[in-house]
Amino acid sequence: MKIRSAVESDLAAIVQIYNAAIPGRMSTADLEPVSVESRLAWYREHSPNSWPIWVMESEQNIVGWLSFQLFYGRAAYQHTAEVSLYVAPDRQRCGIGQKLLQSAILRSPELQLKNLIGLIFAHNQPSLRLFEKFGFQQWGYLPQVTELDGVERDIVILGLRCL
Repeated sequence: MKIRSAVESDLAAIVQIYNAAIPGRMSTADLEPVSVESRLAWYREHSPNSWPIWVMESEQNIVGWLSFQLFYGRAAYQHTAEVSLYVAPDRQRCGIGQKLLQSAILRSPELQLKNLIGLIFAHNQPSLRLFEKFGFQQWGYLPQVTELDGVERDIVILGLRCL
């Protein structure tokens, strides 16, 4: 398995993995599948040297991905990135998320990032445990800010200082 920068031809696999997470209501606030076309602008906002998207490849198949994005969208937050991480359903609990997150932490300084942020549903215990395993701490809590199938859900903001 190897981690590499995503290329545009990976977008279909990235979207497929993302869409597989939607029905579980554990890791995304999207309620309906997204299309490759709808994610093109998102993909093009990223580059390998700033705000990258990385994919984990195994036997020429993408089995997970991680993206960095500017937290809160203003210049003063340029050294803080929100991290999104998704793993193919049949490859969860195989260490892929750990490898992607560990790589994000280790490579943050070269991306000039001082802080990593994860916005995670409070009921998503596997993701909370993963981030906490790598030293992320609770930096905030947003009660009942999302509604999934009529159930109000909380968001935990986890953060890590990467200096």
